[in-house]
Amino acid sequence: MKALSPESVAQYRRDGFYFPLRVLSPEEAARFRARLEAVERERGGPLGGELRHKGHLLFTWLDELIRHPRILDPVEDLLGPNLLCWSSSFFIKEARDPAFVSWHQDSTYWGLSEPDVVTAWVAFSESSVESGAMRMIAGTHTDQVAHRDTFAPGNLLSRGQEIMVEVDEARAVDVVLHPGEMSLHHVRMFHGSPPNRSADRRIGYAIRYIPTHVRQVAGARDTATLVRGVDAYHHFDPEEAPAADLDPAARARHAAIMQRQGELLYRGTTAERFR
Repeated sequence: MKALSPESVAQYRRDGFYFPLRVLSPEEAARFRARLEAVERERGGPLGGELRHKGHLLFTWLDELIRHPRILDPVEDLLGPNLLCWSSSFFIKEARDPAFVSWHQDSTYWGLSEPDVVTAWVAFSESSVESGAMRMIAGTHTDQVAHRDTFAPGNLLSRGQEIMVEVDEARAVDVVLHPGEMSLHHVRMFHGSPPNRSADRRIGYAIRYIPTHVRQVAGARDTATLVRGVDAYHHFDPEEAPAADLDPAARARHAAIMQRQGELLYRGTTAERFR
C-alpha cells in the first residue's frame, strides 16, 4: 500500500467511499483556486459548457493536478498501478446558489465496461454542510439502478439524471472537506449535493480514474490520459497534455474530444450538450 492502510481500503470496499485525504496544503489549494478565478476573470465569468470538463487538456496546472502523487497513490491502492484519467470536471456552486446535484450513480451514462472507476473529488474551497457538500449513502455501490433524465434547471449533471428508487436520506453521510482535501468514491455510489447556502463559492474538481484494462463499450472510440504505469491494452486513444494554458492546439484537441464525449454522454437524446 502506498497511501491507504489495509483498514482504509477495506472501509472503501465496504462503504463505497473514503474521506478525507489531505492532498494539497491549504496554500496550494488557494493557488489552484486563484488560477481558476484568474481564468474566469479573463473570460468574463464562470467556466461553463465544455470548458467545465476535461480541463486537464486545456490548463497545465490541471494536467499537473491529475498526475499529483498524493492523489494517485491512494487511487493506485484501490485500482492498481496502471492508471488512466478518463475525465475530469469542475463542480462549482456560487455563494447562495440554488444549483444542486440530484441523487445519482456516475456509472449510468459513462459506458465503461466495468465498475472499476474511482472519482477523486478535490476541494479548492470549503465543502461544508452549509456550502452544499456531497452526500453519500454507504453501501449503495454494489449494483446499478435505473435513472430518469430530468434536464432540470440548476442541476449540475449532464442530463439532470436522478435515481428511480427511494433514497433513504436519513442514512446520508455529509462529505465535509477543507481546501486541499479530497474524497474518493466508487462509480456506482449513490450521491448528490444540495444548494450552497454559504457566503462563499463551493469549488471542487472531480477526477475520474480507471485501470487500463477498462474499455469504452457505449459507442465511438474514447480518449484518456495515462497518468501512471503502462497501458498494455490501448483501449483508449491517448490524450496530449497542453503546452500552455488555453493554447490554440490544446483548444482544438479539446473541442474534438468533447465532441466525442458529448456523443457518448448524451446518446439517445437531442438535449443541449454540456449546459
